Formats: sequence, C-alpha cells, structure tokens
Amino acid sequence: MDFSLTIAHPAIKAFMCGSFSGTCSTLLFQPLDLIKTRLQTLQSGVQPGSGRVGMMSVLLSVVRTEKLLGLWKGVSPSFARTIPGVGIYFSTYYSVKQHFFQDGSPGAVEAVLLGGGARMVAGVVMLPVTVIKTRFECGRYSYGSVTGALRSVCRTEGPAALFSGLMATLLRDVPFSGIYVMFYSQTKASLPKEISSSPSAPLANFSCGILAGVLASLITQPADVVKTHVQVNPQSLRTAEAIRIIYTDHGLQGFFRGAVPRSLRRTMMAAMAWTVYEQMMAHIGLKS
Repeated sequence: MDFSLTIAHPAIKAFMCGSFSGTCSTLLFQPLDLIKTRLQTLQSGVQPGSGRVGMMSVLLSVVRTEKLLGLWKGVSPSFARTIPGVGIYFSTYYSVKQHFFQDGSPGAVEAVLLGGGARMVAGVVMLPVTVIKTRFECGRYSYGSVTGALRSVCRTEGPAALFSGLMATLLRDVPFSGIYVMFYSQTKASLPKEISSSPSAPLANFSCGILAGVLASLITQPADVVKTHVQVNPQSLRTAEAIRIIYTDHGLQGFFRGAVPRSLRRTMMAAMAWTVYEQMMAHIGLKS
C-alpha cells in the first residue's frame, strides 16, 4: 500500500476513494447525461402538439451530427464536477457519520439527513461547474474549455449566473441523496449475514444501490427538469418562472422529460460509486 495513503487523514482517504469512484462512473455513463440534457432542453423549442421526441431519436441525432464521441460532449466539465464533487460528498458523509454514529448505524431518518447534508455541501461548492457542464451538453453554447466557459459566463452574464438554478439543484440533489442513502442503507441492512460477508457482497450491494437509485430518481425528476431549464436559459433564471413555463407549455408530463436516461444514469452511477467507494474503503482498512 502507498505510504502517503496510509498516513493520510481518514477524511482525505474517503475523499480519494470517492473521487476515484466518481471518475469510473462518470466516464461510463456520460452519454446518458447528455441525452437527458438534450431531451429536457428540446422542450423549450418544440411546439405543443408536435411529434414526441424520444431517447433513441436524440441518441441517433447526436451520433449522426456529432459522431460517436459527441455522446461524451461535456465529459471534461463532468470530470471537473464529479472528481472533486463526489470526493467532497463522501468525505463529508464519512466525517459526519464518524462524528455522530461511531458506535452504530444511522436509522432511516438519520440516513436521510446524513445523505442530504453531505450532498448540500458538495452541491453548493460545485454548482458553478454544474452550470458549465449543463451548458456544454445542451448544444446551444460553443465553449472551448471549462475555464474558457467560466470566463465567458462571468464576462457576459456576471458571476451570479454561475449559481443559477441553485434552489432547483438543491431541491433535486439533497432529497435524491437523502432518499438514496436511506433506501440503500435499509436494504443493505436487511441482507442476510451470509450474503453480506460472502464474496458476492459487492454484487448484492450494487443491487441494493440500483433499487435505491430508481426510487430516488423518480421522486426527484421534476426538480431536475426545472434545474436544467434554469441553467440553460439565462433570461429566466428564477425557479418559479421556469416551473410556470414548463407547466404552461407541456403540462405535468413536461416535468418528467428525460426521466428514463436520468434514472438509468443516476441509478447506475450511484450504485457503482457506492460499491467502488465501499470496496476501496474496506481495502485500506476503513469502515465506510
């Protein structure tokens, strides 16, 4: 084992494990995020009553016009967000859990607060990069790089634009993380002891993560649509205005646009991130 890692503070170890797990999951599932963003931003340009645009048509359109690598457009801001963002999330989660629940496991309500609190910290810190990532993916902006995009937004719209969609982001991410951690910890705790201690434990944990992710994704989908709408439309930066526009143009179903790719991506990313994180933490001798 690397000496520098053995002497590092446990929270730093949790940060490193989280960052690595975030890197793996982002690289694999970036195309689903791009398709989700395109589906959600299409709704502002589609006339009510026109033909429904689906996940496969968006996928084929991107591959046809931007080639296969176009599906990974926005992967650099995704990395810039998830590598430190997932690291901050897991190190905050680990630190708070160790402080308050050193002797036992958190209950359902404590798990919601624990997961939601860790996500709030990471979400606020990483929001400027989230805004840039969303704009990269939507295809309306021609930014050359993450730093160039940050400079361009600050110069043309002011620094406040980097925090557009803060309320919608927190309304989406904090409940998602809280609900996810609650379902994940409860389903994992209900597994028989012989499975938890067997070589198939990572697969069982991954399955628990998928179940928790599907439930949490569907509950928080409307907030994700609102957040995307706010961040790619600088002229309507208010969350309430975005909700009104989406409802007026597309009704209640407008709030569930992009639900399939988002559920797939969020579920698989979260399940993979938690499984990799827990395996790495166990490998370096820390209880996750």
